[in-house]
Amino acid sequence: MPNRSYAYVIERADDGGYWGYLPDLPGCTTTGESPEEVERNLPEAVELYLSYYRDRGLPTPEPRSRVGTLTAA
Repeated sequence: MPNRSYAYVIERADDGGYWGYLPDLPGCTTTGESPEEVERNLPEAVELYLSYYRDRGLPTPEPRSRVGTLTAA
């Protein structure tokens, strides 16, 4: 399988911690006490998620999301 780059989002959780998710991998999430911890946890979450597809001989989801920022007045 070729290397793929998936966009991810990290948000502040209601409990004060943080959680991250990947829009192109529905249900693939992880949590942490800081954004940095979430970033450290994301590779394992993605590996587990994609292993489901690989173990069943299914094609893995293609990255489709684009990331950008918007400045609002």
